[in-house]
Amino acid sequence: MQGDVELITRMVLEALEGAQGKTTEFTVPVGVSARHIHLSKEDVEKLFGPGYELTKKKDLMGGQFAANEQCTIVGLKLRAIENVRILGPVRKQSQVEISATDARTLGVNAPLRESGDLAGSSPIALVGPKGAIYLNEGCIVAARHIHMKPEEAKAAGLKDGDYVTVSMGNERGAVLDKVKIRVDSSFDLEMHIDTDEANACQIKQGDTAKIIGLTN
Repeated sequence: MQGDVELITRMVLEALEGAQGKTTEFTVPVGVSARHIHLSKEDVEKLFGPGYELTKKKDLMGGQFAANEQCTIVGLKLRAIENVRILGPVRKQSQVEISATDARTLGVNAPLRESGDLAGSSPIALVGPKGAIYLNEGCIVAARHIHMKPEEAKAAGLKDGDYVTVSMGNERGAVLDKVKIRVDSSFDLEMHIDTDEANACQIKQGDTAKIIGLTN
C-alpha cells in the first residue's frame, strides 16, 4: 500500500513537472499597446463627415490596421488627450482603450476588461475634425493577453481561454498573472500589455516575455 502511494505521488509530480516544462521555455514577443480607438461606421461619419472611410497607415494582426485618422478623447471633467490613434476596420460598437494612468488623467472610472466587453463601462466623449460624439459606455482599460496561432498554443500546451503566468523584464522585471491566451489562425504570436505595464517593467516593443506556467 505504501509503495502504491509513493508510486502514484511520483507519477503525479512527474506529470506536473512535464506540464510545467512544456511552457517554461516558451518565449513570446511583447507588443506595447498605446491608447487607441475603435469606431463604428456611424461614428466615423459623425467625427469625419458623411461617407468618410478610414485610411490605412499600417497593417496589424487579425485583419486590423492602424488608421491615419486620430481623435481627441475627453473625460467627464473636460480633461482631454489629443491625437489618439484609430484602429480599423469599423466595428459594431465604438470603444476606447486607455491605460489606468490615462483614466486618472481623464477623470474616468474605466474598468479592466477584454476588448468588446463594454456593458457598464465608462462613458467618454470623442472629438473629430467634423463633429463630436458622446459614448454612454465604451471606455476600458484593456486586460493583458497573448495572441497565438493554434499550432503555437499546442506547442505550449495551452488552449484558447487559458490564463498563464508570465515573467518579463530584467532589472525591473516582474511576474504577471492572469494573462489570457487568445487563439486564432489569423493571429501573430505576441503578448499585448499597455504602456503602464511596459513602463513598470522597463519593457519596450519587440522585447520578449516567458510563459512560466498556468495561473491558478
